[in-house]
Amino acid sequence: WAAVAAVDGLVQLGEPAVSGLLEQLDLNNYTARSWAIRALAGIGDPRGLVTLLGAATADFSMSVRRAAAKGLGSMKWNHFPPTLLEVVQTEALEALLFVAQNDEEWVVRYAAVVGLESLAMALQPTNSPGWAKIQEQFALMAEQENYLSVRARVWKAQQAVQEATFYVSTSPSTEHPSLLATDWEEILERLYNRKLRERTVLSEGDPRNYAELLSSVPGGRA
Repeated sequence: WAAVAAVDGLVQLGEPAVSGLLEQLDLNNYTARSWAIRALAGIGDPRGLVTLLGAATADFSMSVRRAAAKGLGSMKWNHFPPTLLEVVQTEALEALLFVAQNDEEWVVRYAAVVGLESLAMALQPTNSPGWAKIQEQFALMAEQENYLSVRARVWKAQQAVQEATFYVSTSPSTEHPSLLATDWEEILERLYNRKLRERTVLSEGDPRNYAELLSSVPGGRA
């Protein structure tokens, strides 16, 4: 309970806690790492994106995958520059679809549904292929998911997404200062390295394209 309370406190602290949490990820102490990932998932800061992508899809701990999947859908999207928003939301979508389709634990798939619902709320249905993919995944799970609790959560998500008023704010947050250009450079570099590990053949989705995106961020360098 003390650890849970500590995570809740870090989530409440928000952005000022992120740098320290990221440092915990480099430690050999897996317990510290797992709680740091849970806190990053709750905070939703852009600097935690790549960590959550990896944790949701590959961490051996069910509880960490669950927290990361839920957190991926509720990132603070309005903290991302408009030029990067489509890229990072696509990465989050691909990870959540992978979890929803492949994770063996129903509680993690349940969390992926929660994450996909939150992500759908951030996408415009009229011009977003990602929104359509989420709807397709929900329809598939509503028919094929073995666990009733997951199917019930899918039905709830379908209803919520259909009834929601969609609005995406790309203006800078008034609650937190904008990240530095060096922060965005590190985020994109980590995305680049992640995509390199995923792909053995570089094609149209070559992660080196992220270098071009970085040049479009104010203060970034190509």
